[in-house]
Amino acid sequence: MSQLAPSIVSSDLKQLASEVLAKAMKAGATDAEAVVYEGDEFSALVRLGQVETLKESGSRAVGLRVFIGQRTASTSSSDFSNESIHRLVDGAVTLAKITSEDPFAGLPDASEFGSIPGDLNLYFEDVNEQPPAERIEIARRCEAAAMAFDTRIQNSGGGDFDTATSHKILMNSRGFTGEYQRSYCGFSAAPIAVDEKGGMQRNYWYSSSRTTRLLESPEEVGHEAARRTLRRMGAQQVKTQKAPVVFSPEIARGIIGNIFSAAEGDSIYRNASIFSGQLGERVAGENITVIDDGTMVFDRNGVAIGGFGTSPFDGEGLPTRRTVIVDHGILKNYVMNTYTARKLGMKSSGNASRGLAGNPGTGAGNFFLEPGELTPEQIIGDVKNGLYVTEVMGMGVNLVTGDYSQGVSGLWIENGELAYPVEEITIAGNLKDMYKNIVAVGNDLVFRGASAAPTLRVEGMTIAGA
Repeated sequence: MSQLAPSIVSSDLKQLASEVLAKAMKAGATDAEAVVYEGDEFSALVRLGQVETLKESGSRAVGLRVFIGQRTASTSSSDFSNESIHRLVDGAVTLAKITSEDPFAGLPDASEFGSIPGDLNLYFEDVNEQPPAERIEIARRCEAAAMAFDTRIQNSGGGDFDTATSHKILMNSRGFTGEYQRSYCGFSAAPIAVDEKGGMQRNYWYSSSRTTRLLESPEEVGHEAARRTLRRMGAQQVKTQKAPVVFSPEIARGIIGNIFSAAEGDSIYRNASIFSGQLGERVAGENITVIDDGTMVFDRNGVAIGGFGTSPFDGEGLPTRRTVIVDHGILKNYVMNTYTARKLGMKSSGNASRGLAGNPGTGAGNFFLEPGELTPEQIIGDVKNGLYVTEVMGMGVNLVTGDYSQGVSGLWIENGELAYPVEEITIAGNLKDMYKNIVAVGNDLVFRGASAAPTLRVEGMTIAGA
């Protein structure tokens, strides 16, 4: 069960948010919104068994967004003194008076505000309670397990352990007050293998959770990091050709992530997306259903735990929700905040995201492709000659045209088997075709972050090599 920190901290932060709003309204704002954030972070890096870096930090800050009619401005500060708060408020109001009017600016209607009730299990106190020495030892064990796995692993990028806890309060002049806490912990190893010719390969693996209770074994993670590194040894190029491409879950996540970016209200309004004017149209194969869900709570080993993209409300104080973006290949919804929704004559999808300063952007909750029924082995087994992608390099996606081109490495598939490692190759296609040519979707959907996708196979991509 997640636990709240002492309420005195909460009440102090709420009091600050309330005072900032009151001062802004008194200074001439017609509407205002305050965000107060407080967080702690810990990071340890162990390399070759020795502690190389150790960081522990705490931060707190307040952000203010004010409206004077349809003019808006924002400011932020990490100083909570009376003098600094006065400057924060004065700066925002002064800026708002000289900015241009924007007919779409303004807070959401009061009737739209809300927060998901109940405990979403986003915060676990054990993340803070674990002694630093224990965290360092987990990083050390993870790295040691990777190093001991095979004699070809002769060096290491290190083993690390990170924790973070945060507390956020959002309050506005239209009566909304919401708050939540989050916790995170995770560790990884990045071994380096050397072949007989001195060629080096590296890879990594990790475990992460909201609670220390659900972290995987350091030894298992270290061994998996070693396996992923070793399977890259002796990589070669392949000839330029058209062939099926199988994307591992880690890479498929990025391919599907472009669907969220293409469905963002701002891109749609600017007509800068392959999905512009496509609402209700087919944009992918019937086997493709893509969902954004900021409400998810998982049951892991009998422990209820919120997803990495779960929150009770979005960056504007609207309750998060489950939105089906693509339903069996049909584009059903855009993802929007209040501003972009107004531009499109629609309603926000509860996807506003914001930092301390600036206007809200658009952000995903738990974003994923619904899994299929095939195992990864079955998907690979159906390929006579093709590529299994395990890593991509660089950014090569144009969401206006759909053109896609990225440097990749991975494993070559021959007669349904992973045959040998390949690198220094590029794959290319167009997202509009790729989404319709996903012929197989795996059953291996696992959330290791806020977005997830199973193994995918795309037919007929161009592979540029030797």
